[in-house]
Amino acid sequence: MHQLRLFFIALQFFTRLPIPRWVGFDPDWLHQSSRYFPAVGIVVGAVAAAVYAIAALCWPPLVAVLLSTSAGIWLTGAFHEDGFADACDGLGGGMTRQRVLEIMTDSRIGAYGAIGIGLLLALKCAALASMPVRSVLAALLLAHPLSRLAATALIWRLDYAKSEGKSKPLAQRMSGAEFAVATLSVLFVVAGAAIAGWLSWQAITAGVAAVALLAWWLARKFVLRIGGYTGDCLGAVQQVTEAGFYLAVLAVAR
Repeated sequence: MHQLRLFFIALQFFTRLPIPRWVGFDPDWLHQSSRYFPAVGIVVGAVAAAVYAIAALCWPPLVAVLLSTSAGIWLTGAFHEDGFADACDGLGGGMTRQRVLEIMTDSRIGAYGAIGIGLLLALKCAALASMPVRSVLAALLLAHPLSRLAATALIWRLDYAKSEGKSKPLAQRMSGAEFAVATLSVLFVVAGAAIAGWLSWQAITAGVAAVALLAWWLARKFVLRIGGYTGDCLGAVQQVTEAGFYLAVLAVAR
């Protein structure tokens, strides 16, 4: 029951979905709930895939992809997209660690953020619109939890770069057992997609490799620039690795 409570806490923090009243809240639960960050991705991916499947019955692939992407953004409150834009502004405009963190904290969006998020969304939509329907459904179901597992890996391995912040409650270092729980929830979906034949093993392997490589590259950049991660860094990792998964799957398909 406590594990179910932690899942609902994670769902409440990362989405707009309501949770049962009996769940309650304790500040310490928010840190513990980070193990279910990828599981929240399964929910988001399922909603995005459902919207795409319904929309694809009525409209061309690009329209269906745009509606699916819009549904995912609405469901999460553009939480990760905002983090990616802030990270673009901070890393693009800040020369020192302090300045990077100051820019990331600023609620206003700059040129780097606006251009970055515009191009990233366009890239994701273009990649998905170029796939067959079944591949899009599988890619959505896999990319969302995998990209969130990549972001969770930063919580597991890196230090939080600020003394305060909206993600500070999540910032306590995860144990190996907690990260294993996060990984198992993703492996379940990956194995199911492969066994069902929604995507080939080659496409899944390429997608997972792209996610891991991009997450490692971003983590290294964050450590060099600010000495760790922030909530915006987690959003950036989620967004970039999600796009990387789509691109890898499309490359194998072609």
